[in-house]
Amino acid sequence: MSDPYLPQDDIVKLRDTAVEQGLADPMLRRLLFEGVLPKYRGSLPMLPAPGQQVHSDLNEMNRVERLIDGTVPLAVWLRNSVGQLSDAAARDVFQDALDRVVRDAAGEPDVAPDVPTGETKEEIVFRDDTVPFEFLGGGALAGTSVARVKVLPYAGGALLQPLALPHTGTGWLIAPGLLVTNHHVVNARKRTAVERPVVDPADLRLQALGSRSRFDYLAEDEGDAGATPELSAAELLAWDEELDYAVLRLADAPPRPFLRVATEPLTVTPDVPVAVNIIQHPGGEPKRIALRNNLVFEADETDLRYFTDTRGGSSGSPVLTDDWTVVALHRGTRRVSDVSFQGKSTAFVNVGTQLSALMRHLRENSPQVHAEITAAQSALSRPPQPQEV
Repeated sequence: MSDPYLPQDDIVKLRDTAVEQGLADPMLRRLLFEGVLPKYRGSLPMLPAPGQQVHSDLNEMNRVERLIDGTVPLAVWLRNSVGQLSDAAARDVFQDALDRVVRDAAGEPDVAPDVPTGETKEEIVFRDDTVPFEFLGGGALAGTSVARVKVLPYAGGALLQPLALPHTGTGWLIAPGLLVTNHHVVNARKRTAVERPVVDPADLRLQALGSRSRFDYLAEDEGDAGATPELSAAELLAWDEELDYAVLRLADAPPRPFLRVATEPLTVTPDVPVAVNIIQHPGGEPKRIALRNNLVFEADETDLRYFTDTRGGSSGSPVLTDDWTVVALHRGTRRVSDVSFQGKSTAFVNVGTQLSALMRHLRENSPQVHAEITAAQSALSRPPQPQEV
């Protein structure tokens, strides 16, 4: 049994809010468990009182790290609950709990939440947000370079006992056969209340070699494991915990487009918002894209901070500008209360590692990998810069 995701006080608060908002209605229980393995749902104790049932369900799910298919039942239940709520205060209670569960389940490292205010609704509305039509084709091509990644945890050279359950993330090609994702995706450990366990380097390599990357995994393929092949990794080439990246060489990877990466850090100013796009496999599900309503509001030499829609499984996604150049490696999400975005007093702030910082680290610590990526990148033709609109 793993450490619980949420303290008991939070479970009680969720139960009370669920009862107040009508989520304890037995008729809604099946909807709240939509997406959770039926066998697990059927194993939960059944109680006569609705409030007791919700409390029991929450306690049971809170003790389960993930199921055999890699899903986190508490996260699925909380996400479904958020979708049922119209009261803003109640949604915040559930959304805050969901954010913490998703972050801890993915093993995301802590990112400082204290960020300055910087976005106002007027800066977004009063500008032409159209893009050339070719933008769509470029995105479709970029998406072929993005894969869902599954990683099984090892300990002491063997699969973690008593049951090794898969962790999911997103990865993408930076050069022929070279896949980039987060270190914490390959690390494949849930965050605990006191730490984010980091596995031994030997086990980390085993986890990388045992990873499976599935390209072209689309909604039409959901539920059909044989629709597209899963590629294994031949080598873990480079990684860094602080910048939260890992580079894997895929085994027997067929030719496939790879993404162009930025050579300089993206810079932003408060009065000129920059839109970015994120191609991702949220929750290990088929490929999705968050388009352009994702504004970078702060950047430094190492980090990019932006607003977007992501969730567990999006870790490792490419953060792309409108010419489909990767400017950052998405690594985590935070909710803040001091940032205004589109008229909301609270908003998500996502954090990604600038690709220029990642490449600089590779140049200094893994020069052969850096040289291989640089050679591949130099062979890419640079696209015309998008026109100002």
